[in-house]
Amino acid sequence: MYDRILAKSFSRYEQKRFGYGAFVSCLLIVFSLCTLFKPYLGPVNVLSLKLSIGADTKMLMFNDTSRSSQLAKVKDIVGEILVEGTGSSPPRDKVEGKEEISEELLYNSEERTEFCQARGDIRVHGKSSTVYVVSSNTTMKGKNMSRTIKPYARKDDVDAMIRVREWSVKAVNASQKVPQCTKNHSIPGLLFSTGGYVGNHFHEFTDIVIPLFLTSRQFNGEVQFIITEKRPWWISKYKPLLKRLSNYEIVDIDGDDELHCFHRVIVGLKRHHEELSIDPQKYSYSMKDFRDLLRSSYALKRVEAVKIRDGQLGKPRLMILSRKRTRSFTNTDEIAKMAESLGFDVIVKEAGGSMWGFADVVNSCDVLLGVHGAGLTNILFLPENAVFIQVVPLGGFALDWLATNDFGKPSKDMNIKYLEYKISLEESTLIQQYSLDHMFIKDPPLIGKIGWEEFKSVYLDKQNVKLDVDRFRPTLQKAIELLHQ
Repeated sequence: MYDRILAKSFSRYEQKRFGYGAFVSCLLIVFSLCTLFKPYLGPVNVLSLKLSIGADTKMLMFNDTSRSSQLAKVKDIVGEILVEGTGSSPPRDKVEGKEEISEELLYNSEERTEFCQARGDIRVHGKSSTVYVVSSNTTMKGKNMSRTIKPYARKDDVDAMIRVREWSVKAVNASQKVPQCTKNHSIPGLLFSTGGYVGNHFHEFTDIVIPLFLTSRQFNGEVQFIITEKRPWWISKYKPLLKRLSNYEIVDIDGDDELHCFHRVIVGLKRHHEELSIDPQKYSYSMKDFRDLLRSSYALKRVEAVKIRDGQLGKPRLMILSRKRTRSFTNTDEIAKMAESLGFDVIVKEAGGSMWGFADVVNSCDVLLGVHGAGLTNILFLPENAVFIQVVPLGGFALDWLATNDFGKPSKDMNIKYLEYKISLEESTLIQQYSLDHMFIKDPPLIGKIGWEEFKSVYLDKQNVKLDVDRFRPTLQKAIELLHQ
């Protein structure tokens, strides 16, 4: 049909010229369309991931200084997301034998923490508490790519965070006046704080030590720790573990006028939203991996608790964790005597002193017994399949919740068998301080009604425990049964 129309309108020679022209025009149109839509010709799943990046991150700045295609950019962004948390870098396309160079700044905001990862030309200045991310992107506006961050993994706790130094992460243009490097590092840097609730054994592990393991283990020791609010006693306490995580001397960054330069820096720490826990489905590690490293760092000998068999010689070892000031057992000798009558080898010890020495004693035990408090964090050093008995003082639903979430649930992730003993009214020393019809005794209020400080002053700071050994005996008998399994 098209031939007939052309024949009526044009001569044979004009038809040929028109055909050739149409053919060339079609080629030009096809070539233009391919050039225009080339960045979007990747697989559908890659495009979907590219479009969803903004939903999972606060800010992503990416500048490619090579002449590689837009598809190579997508591959780099996707590769960074897929390998995040594994320690390996995404593959870089090479142009004319040179490795592609990129600058990246990635912020992560999670339920309990926030942290950022930066690659490229990164400069850390302690005196001004600033991390500079130097970019060659001439159109970038540095003021729009800056953010402050407190590198402590408990962002939801106002009291903790007011004790943490604030850092500024600034993406700046290379054409701007940027401080010059005075110390160059060939390994990644990891900046974190030992502020917050440091001094509390529980918070040291759940807010810093376990998050530090999660964030740095990927580097297999090839990472430079940079500490703000450095406390020498804290470093001494955890020195064996810190040496396993980093092969280098720690940099005390506060007040340091040196400009430390890195090709990669992480500011802040990753952490699971639950206490003393690691989600193996989200991260590359588990609490078993952490406890294995802890055992290796402190040269702890026992991996498994004793498994009692009929006719077996020897006794399971029970540690009664004592406390001096508050939530202490007022009849420790009576408890120990009853436990010995059931066949336990009993030791009574208070947490403190050398952590290395105390960890070794805990590791020698099969059962640990203690009242709810930070000292129970030492269950981390118990051998696998040991039994942990948490005594929960009077305090109503609020204290029950704290006991379960701080130690009950985490102990199961550690492969420790958990028993809980809630004291009766008669076993609390609060009945000596308040009348039986007082609300603190009759119906313990929720923390939200009276405030944390008042709740703490009553149920945590003023209360001791006198165990009813007859009432408690079945709990210890259950512990023996668990050691038989």
